Amino acid sequence: MASDVVLELTDIEAGYGKAALVLRGLSVQVRRGEVVCLVGPNGAGKSTVLKVASGLLKPRSGSITLNGTDVTGRSPQELLRAGLSHVLQGHSVFREMTVEENVMLGGYSVADQSSLRERCDFVKSVFPVVAERWTSTAGLLSGGQQKQVEFARALIVRPDVVLLDEPSMGLDPKRTTTVFEQVARMRDAGVAVLLVEQNARRALEMADIGCVLDLGRVFATGPAAELLADPKLSDLYLGGRPATA
Repeated sequence: MASDVVLELTDIEAGYGKAALVLRGLSVQVRRGEVVCLVGPNGAGKSTVLKVASGLLKPRSGSITLNGTDVTGRSPQELLRAGLSHVLQGHSVFREMTVEENVMLGGYSVADQSSLRERCDFVKSVFPVVAERWTSTAGLLSGGQQKQVEFARALIVRPDVVLLDEPSMGLDPKRTTTVFEQVARMRDAGVAVLLVEQNARRALEMADIGCVLDLGRVFATGPAAELLADPKLSDLYLGGRPATA
């Protein structure tokens, strides 16, 4: 029986230039149709995990497999073709272009126009606001709607796994809720998601698996609901337990 593990990082050590290691023997698995959320304090190495996974930063040691194939050291372009998309931190829509033009930028490598049309229909079905605002100028959309355009652009290549770096950054609570709902829609569409998020408690409420990082290592991992219920982890890494009415 084929493994349902889509992305696996094993014993990763990585850093920048000649500086000290940021990741120190880190291992993470992401399964098909699962959201894995990386949380932890600033400097724990969360975004570095995504950079290593997407080929933006080569590990000093350890291995990366995608759908069972060793892809360690491959370029971001090769990994994109192999089924991995990376949505970077911050907003990356082109404000003067339409939603359609922004989304289609993600499909530049798809030569088959029939397949591309099918993929457009797919992302529209996953993100209804993208379908509704398809011909609108992207700069007229709210921050949360623009994030959905970024998600659609990442999904148009039909990736097996999507990496999301701080998707709620700069958004108010209402739009943050909308963004997390769209992350769940990606999961429901069968896509594996590896998510980095500073809004740890809110992200874990949506995620399937939580992975707490500290000093470049995995401090704790398991079902997200169990991590949320652990008072020690809550106090140390999740900003304390929520107040009760």
